[in-house]
Order: sequence, then structure tokens, then C-alpha cells
Amino acid sequence: MNILDKIVADKSKEVELRKSLIPVSQLEQSVLFERKSPSLATALRNSTSGIIAEHKRRSPSKSVINQSLNVQDVAQGYEAAGVSGMSVLTDGKYFGGSLDDLLLARAVTNIPLLRKEFIIDAYQILEAKAHGADVILLIAAILTQDEIKTLSETAKGLGLDVLLEVHNEEELHKSIMPSLDMLGVNNRNLKTFEVSLETSKSLSTQIPDDFVKVSESGISSIEAIKELKQYGYEGFLIGENFMKTDNPGEHAAEFINKLKK
Repeated sequence: MNILDKIVADKSKEVELRKSLIPVSQLEQSVLFERKSPSLATALRNSTSGIIAEHKRRSPSKSVINQSLNVQDVAQGYEAAGVSGMSVLTDGKYFGGSLDDLLLARAVTNIPLLRKEFIIDAYQILEAKAHGADVILLIAAILTQDEIKTLSETAKGLGLDVLLEVHNEEELHKSIMPSLDMLGVNNRNLKTFEVSLETSKSLSTQIPDDFVKVSESGISSIEAIKELKQYGYEGFLIGENFMKTDNPGEHAAEFINKLKK
């Protein structure tokens, strides 16, 4: 069993437990359920930097990244820096996140928020909406084509944007459908955790222009972004690069300023 299989097996149990504790009707009564979500895809298309900055405390590949920061401070710092959107890890066991992190970020910012999660059930999309997310992530490696279709259509029905993540050509081909807004290429091999920007470059020509192209993982330099922009990428997900510092917002601001030069 690789790490991804393990995470999904645990997630399946977790979702069943959450469903038994909080009924759908309760999620639908959330004050945030009626909120109109801004579009991350539109924000990326109109942005000069295209940065989606992430809040991530730890990960299976890096263990602890930063446990000491307040998610609200990070969110406000990112918004002040001028990011296009913020990704919030909500997985507890492997990444140290929670749905509360999403709520806290939502309370202090107006930028589009992505629920970064291993989504395998429509219930998690309702949770995302109820906790202030504007975008959900779907991971092609853990979903069938039918599941991608059903889950993405559920999200669109709730007014949420959908970012679909792929790692290779096979995943990309099963995933292209009109209910997606953005196609993200994860440069990290989820089975080995090795990172290569060549993954984004090689898949770029196969992503139709109807979708905003997003490159994820292993992006730590201005040069990498400038290079990826030549391949049609408009979004860049950056987490560890900012989160490993004592002030992620400040570092994001410096990074974005350099990018604009």
C-alpha cells in the first residue's frame, strides 16, 4: 500500500464517521451556504502573478513544516501580499489541518479559498461550502472518470470552482470534462514524492485552453514560474516555500513583487 492508498483508506472511514455526526441538513443551514463564491479561475486569468498560496502545517513527505503559525495571520498576510487565492489543507491525520482552518481563514479574508482535501464523497463538497470554501480539489489518481464527473457537477451546482489535479497523461485523458474550471498538474509523484517540473511542461500541450492551467508542487523560484508561464500556466500553487518561514505573508509579498519585475 503506498501513502496515497493509505490516506484514502483512512479518509473513507473518517467521512463515514463525520456523516454520522453531522447530517447534510445541518451543513446546509450554515450561514456560509448562501454566500456567493468568487471564482479562482477568473482571479487567475486576471492576475499578473497567478500565485495560490497554501497553508500547510506538515506533510507525509516533509513531516513538520510549520506548527506555530495562526491560520488567520497567514490568511491576512497572503491577502495583503496580493495572492490570487489561498489553499487550506483540511486533512488532520497526515497534514495537521482541519475544517476550522477554512472557517478561520474565511472569517478574515475575501480571496478565493480552496479546500485542499482528498475528496471521495459529495458530503465533503457540502462541508467545503458550509465552511466557506470557493473551490474544491479533485485528485484524478484516487477517482474514476464517473466519480470525477459526479463530484465536479455537484460542486458546480453549489457555485464552487473545481480544480482537478493530475500526475500523468493517463489521468489527464480520463479527466477532461466541461464541469471543471482548472486543470492542475502536480509535479510531485505521489507514490515516490520525487518532484520534477518536467511533468507540467510535458502535459501542458494536452490541456485544452478552455481550462486554466495550474502547476503544483516543487515551485520555489521566480525562474520556474516564468518558465512555466511560457507553457501556458496561469496558476502556481506554492505552500512549503512560504510556510517554512516565520512570516509566510511577507515572503509571499516579496516573491510576488520580484515576479512582477
